[in-house]
Amino acid sequence: MKIRISVGEFRLGKREEQALMEVIDSGKLSEGRKTYEFEKAWAAYIGTKYSVAVNSGTSALIAGLFALKEMYHLKNGAKVLTSPLTFIATVNAIMVRGLTPVFVDVDPQTFVITPEKIREVMKREKDIAILLPVHLMGYPVDMHEVNRIAQEFSVPVIEDAAQAHGTLLKGKKLGSFGDLAIFSFYIAHNIQAGEMGALTTNNAVIAKLLKKIKAHGRMCECNVCTRSKGICPPLDSYKGKEDFDPRFYHDMIGFNFKIMEFQAALGLSQLKKADEIFQKRNMNVFYLNEGLSDLFGILRLPLYSKDVSYLAYPIVIGDPKKIDRFTLRRELEKRGIETRPLFGCIPLQQPAYSFMKKEYQGKLPHAEYIGRHGFYIGCHQYLSKKDLDFVIKVFHEILA
Repeated sequence: MKIRISVGEFRLGKREEQALMEVIDSGKLSEGRKTYEFEKAWAAYIGTKYSVAVNSGTSALIAGLFALKEMYHLKNGAKVLTSPLTFIATVNAIMVRGLTPVFVDVDPQTFVITPEKIREVMKREKDIAILLPVHLMGYPVDMHEVNRIAQEFSVPVIEDAAQAHGTLLKGKKLGSFGDLAIFSFYIAHNIQAGEMGALTTNNAVIAKLLKKIKAHGRMCECNVCTRSKGICPPLDSYKGKEDFDPRFYHDMIGFNFKIMEFQAALGLSQLKKADEIFQKRNMNVFYLNEGLSDLFGILRLPLYSKDVSYLAYPIVIGDPKKIDRFTLRRELEKRGIETRPLFGCIPLQQPAYSFMKKEYQGKLPHAEYIGRHGFYIGCHQYLSKKDLDFVIKVFHEILA
């Protein structure tokens, strides 16, 4: 059957079309004025001093870990405490940077790691070098407590806020708590640009490092001060350095994580309606919870909060004897409701990390259960009341 309720959707409206045409008309496709505008706007939206745009959320993770490894002179193998229940990019980035992931269990209702579990591991393992909490599905980790722990043990914090655009924690947006934070603007996320990522920070040194890392480690910093004018400083402005062009001098190893102006333009157009997107997704979760409340027990419905910017509508099978995840997902898909599994518990259920299975066997019960029995459907802003009623009706037909 044709999919009627998709997990995510992107509609190219007049605002987006105009933004893309402006890029085409400018003749500037690689990073330029639109990228600078997006970085300024995103930092203002999150509430940080700086933002650096990169080509994906995964690149943001790698760049952020690279920056902290550089700043704190971390050796290969240094440990990063993170969530076992996340999209695999989080852990892949840790491994790519030559670091070692350490996992703690998650809260069964919000899917995120808890300060209690973090502190427990920090006391037991003295060599944790970075804390990397993940705000999964938009749910916030208790960053106030995480920061207290980080200060107590003198370790930096990276927030993985890839799925939490706009979520509030005591009135403050996620992505403004850690030493730095990362975001993804993948097509199914709340703010969409196809493929793009960003980092936010209040630390000028980190911001400078990130701008170098994303551009092959080059010395040029023109994107900090003059990109808004669309120019680079003239070569003779670098006094005392004959024939010195900082665009082609590199004082550290870096990557090509730069974006195209198209993504920045789309991100800017989406950002103008960020609050509207947040509210619509939030209301959709509330409506679905109301309509499916009588199925509580068979299903574990998402915890509702007016402060959460929901990536999707996560569901956990509450009674696997009544129905298993595969059967329920198959029946939903047959009726036109697209589904996705809830990522899996990485060290226990992802084949790429099977070498960790023995170490974590029996230690991550909540993440393991959710990884086996959790899935999600769409709650995006394009769903109508008719669509939501259809979802409620289908669930009741299957589980009657």
